[in-house]
Amino acid sequence: MSHSYFTRKLLNIKDKHITFEKDYLEEVKMKGVTSFIFKGILSYQPTHCEHCGTLFDSKFKKHGFKTSRIVIPKVSLHDTYLELKKQRYYCGHCQSTFTLKTTIVEKNCYISYHTKHAIALEAQNKISESDIARRHQVSHSTVNRVIHSFYESQTLNLNYLPENLCFDEFKSVKSAQGHMSFIFCDADSKQIIDIIEDRRLSSLQTYFKRYTKEARSRVKHIVIDMYAPYISLIKELFPHAKIVIDKFHLVQHLSRALNKTRIRFMKKFKKHSRKFKRYWRLLLKSHSLLNTTTYHSVHCFKQQMREIDILNFLLDLDPELKATYDLYQDLLFALQTKNLERFNHLLQETPSLISLEFQTAFQTFKTYQSYIQNTMTTSYTNGPIEGINNKIKVIKRIAFGYRSFYHFKSRILMVQNLTKPKVKILAA
Repeated sequence: MSHSYFTRKLLNIKDKHITFEKDYLEEVKMKGVTSFIFKGILSYQPTHCEHCGTLFDSKFKKHGFKTSRIVIPKVSLHDTYLELKKQRYYCGHCQSTFTLKTTIVEKNCYISYHTKHAIALEAQNKISESDIARRHQVSHSTVNRVIHSFYESQTLNLNYLPENLCFDEFKSVKSAQGHMSFIFCDADSKQIIDIIEDRRLSSLQTYFKRYTKEARSRVKHIVIDMYAPYISLIKELFPHAKIVIDKFHLVQHLSRALNKTRIRFMKKFKKHSRKFKRYWRLLLKSHSLLNTTTYHSVHCFKQQMREIDILNFLLDLDPELKATYDLYQDLLFALQTKNLERFNHLLQETPSLISLEFQTAFQTFKTYQSYIQNTMTTSYTNGPIEGINNKIKVIKRIAFGYRSFYHFKSRILMVQNLTKPKVKILAA
C-alpha cells in the first residue's frame, strides 16, 4: 500500500483521485496556533467539458493547477487543513478552462463535508455555537448556516394530539412578544410537541384552532400551573379534557403564603427576628421530617435543642402563626398522601385565626378545588416538562442568550433529537 492510501485513510478521504507526495505534511503556526497542513494533488482525466459538454478528446489540454486550502477535521487536536492542488483543463472546442471537482468539498467552498457533518452532530449537544466554531476552525455564521442546512424544520400533524398533555412556559428571547414562550409536551412519552413564541391567550387560541376539533376532543388530561389563561383556553378548545394542577405548584403556593406570614411576624417580634430568619426552613418543612430525638447546640439559643423545640418556640409566640402553621401542615399532608376526603374536609371548614396571606392562598384552593381533586386522583404531573425547561435554561445560559426565537427553538428541538437531518449525517 502506498503512503497516499494510508494518508487518505487517516484523513477519512474517499476520493481516490487525491494523491500525496513524499513531503506532504507541514507543521506551521497560523494565528499563533500550531496547525497541520496536508498537501495533496487532485488529478484525473475528465469525461467532458463543464461548459460546452463536449466529450474528452485530443483538444483538451492540462492548464496548470488551482490551489485551495480546505478545512478538515482535526488530527491529534491540531487545527488541520488540506492544501489541495486541483488540476485545471483547457477545452479547445469552447476556448474555456475548468477545474476538476472532488467529493470531499462543495464547489466554491473551503469547508469539507466531514467538517460540516461534525458541526451538525455537535449541535445536538449542550454546547455553545461559538465553541463549536472554535473547535472546527470556522466562523459562528458558518455554524449557523450548517445547522439550518442540515436539519429540517419540525412538521406538525394537525389531525392528532396525545391524550395527556403538559402545558408550561419559559423565559424567551428579548424579541419574543410577551417575553415568555409556551411549550407543551406529551405527558406519557415526555416528547416536546411544539414551542410557541407567545404564551398569551390570544396567541394560544389562534395556534390551537389550527388543530382539528377531533384532535382536540381526544385530549383527556392537561397538566398546568395556576395560570388562569390556560384554564380559559382548555375550557374553550378542549371539551373533554380534565384540568390537572401540578402538585409542585400547589405546595409552592402554600409555602409562599406561609413564608410571607413568617416575614411579617419576624418584623413584629424584633427581639426574635434572627431566630425567624435563621430557622425559616423549619416552618416550611414537613412535620414528619423534623428531628425529635437528637439535641444539638444551635445559634440564637443558649442551650441544646431539637428541631421540634425550635419550631415550638417560634409558634408559641403568636396563636395566629400557630393556627396558620397547623393548617399548612394539614393541607401539605393531604396533598402528599393524596387524601381527597381529608382535603375536602379542610376546605369546607372555615379556619379561624389564620393569617391574611394564607387566607388568600386558601381561597385560591377553594376556587380550584375541582382541578386539585383531579391532581389527587391522577398520577400526572408537570415533572417531564419542568425537566425540559431546565435543559432549555442550560442551552440558553451556555450560549449567553439568543437573538432569534426561531433559531433558539431549532436548537432546543435539535438537542432533544426532534429535528430530522435533511441528509444522512455520518460521524466525521
